[in-house]
Formats: sequence, structure tokens, C-alpha cells
Amino acid sequence: MIDQTMNLEVGKKALITCDNWFYAPDGRAYRGVFGTIRSVKADQETLGIRTNARSTNWYVEIGCLLIAGCQIHYAMRTDKAETGDVSDFREENGVVKEFVRPSYIFDADA
Repeated sequence: MIDQTMNLEVGKKALITCDNWFYAPDGRAYRGVFGTIRSVKADQETLGIRTNARSTNWYVEIGCLLIAGCQIHYAMRTDKAETGDVSDFREENGVVKEFVRPSYIFDADA
């Protein structure tokens, strides 16, 4: 039996990670987006044309962004995601250095 609570539903919040970095409206590069799913549409609905076999044929509208289906790596339904500053670490010459950096997740509902 499939657990229907995990489906991405229009009107529900989700976190989507992408295969590649993308630029958001704020000019920064991100790897993921958090927001409300507004629609899942076919290429013809979204672009006004039917794409060929080498292009994606579906898109997800999440908050203020439109993501091509072929760029979605992971998707999960969640009511929150950390889109502010986050703690991180890096190893340099055998020493672990901790630091704070901006999140790589764009808040598309903000």
C-alpha cells in the first residue's frame, strides 16, 4: 500500500532539491527550494509548446519559482525547512573548522 501522506500536493509545503545550482530572484545560487506547491504542469501548459524527447515535459511551480521536472533530485512534503543561516564545518589540514553560512535552500514563499 502506498502512503498517500508523502505525495506532493498542490497547496501543501514541500522541500525540493535540484540536480544543479540555480539562481533565485534574489540573485543568489541555491541547491534547493522550500515553498507551497502551486501546480504541476505539462510542458505545453507551462511553455505554450510541446517539447521534444531531449527536454523535460513537466514542471513544478513552487512559490515564486518554476522548476523543470528533470532537475528535481529529491522532493519531500514538509511544513518547515531551514532557509536562514546554518552551522557548517570544513576539514582543513586535519583540523575541523566550524562556521556559519547562508542556507542553500531558497524560501520561495517569502
